Amino acid sequence: MQRCADREPGLSRRHSICFSALALCFGLLAAGGSTDAAAQLQRNFPATALRGELVITLPPQARLNGQLVRLAPGARLRGMNNMLLMSGSVVGQRLWVHFTLDLTGELLDVWVLTPTELAKRPWPGTPLEASQWNFNPDSQTWSRP
Repeated sequence: MQRCADREPGLSRRHSICFSALALCFGLLAAGGSTDAAAQLQRNFPATALRGELVITLPPQARLNGQLVRLAPGARLRGMNNMLLMSGSVVGQRLWVHFTLDLTGELLDVWVLTPTELAKRPWPGTPLEASQWNFNPDSQTWSRP
């Protein structure tokens, strides 16, 4: 007795659809579709994000605007493509970043800036400036009063 005699031998229709979808995804990745989308994506920074120059010295130690700081436990360092970076991979590099601090003053979230993001000026570098300036979350810009 043969079951499912109406099916064709070989791959089922469901398998051929899955393989076609995978081939399409790999084709888009090879064509650079993901890098173009990442370049066009605007990252939204919180109003508490400040700007500074960061140099990771010996993780978790770093220099932020020339001052010694530490990366908080669980700190997230994101590259220009918004993917997570290991702090050890950027030791000694001077990076312009947006950052947030935790309650103890340690670096919690760090975003390495693209040239487009760096061109948005002014951007506060201290909590005092941030408290006195106005932030527009839609356009991701700051204005002085």
